[in-house]
Amino acid sequence: MNHYPPPHHQEADFENCLRLVEAMPLATIVSAQKDHILTTHTPLVYHPDEGLGYFIGHLDLYNPQVAHLDAGVSVTVIFHGPETYISPTDYQSTQLPTWNYFKAHFCGSVQTYRTPERIRESLIQMTAMLEGPNGTYVLEENNPRMEKALPYIIGFKITITSWEGKYKISQDKHPKDQRLAKNKMHQEFPSKKTLIDQLYQHHLTKR
Repeated sequence: MNHYPPPHHQEADFENCLRLVEAMPLATIVSAQKDHILTTHTPLVYHPDEGLGYFIGHLDLYNPQVAHLDAGVSVTVIFHGPETYISPTDYQSTQLPTWNYFKAHFCGSVQTYRTPERIRESLIQMTAMLEGPNGTYVLEENNPRMEKALPYIIGFKITITSWEGKYKISQDKHPKDQRLAKNKMHQEFPSKKTLIDQLYQHHLTKR
């Protein structure tokens, strides 16, 4: 029986997918209702719970995808990690051109909310997360710009129901070719070298 994607291109470690989410939180949210497909790109914050956890995010009130989320449709969320073209000249052995990438997909159910207090709190938490441990900006509770914006912001929670890691990193190639493909990824994303190394180090292939 054929499988797609091949098991060797799938990530079996949920925590390794969360590592990608934390490092590159800009997600693509995909929803469909009556054959009307919509997408939005927005950062999401992951929260653990007794299940697979959930994401918190925000949309502009006038974003047409709000209607989908209000209707409670299921969504697919895609996080995009480092990716690069791999030329046959990057390998030691004879190969065809290919593209290597790290992607994490999550499916879930959605609940929207419009309570100003809850939106304010989640905006503050998200800002702190995006600023990182070395950030210098703090979004204060009484920030006047935020207060004016609150009526135009919709908050939402995506409860994760399933997930899939799509890590295509030349796993089916010779070990030396795998190292050369990793080096190519380093060259394309020098600022993400630590992340790339971590994703490789913790990668578990599905069996």
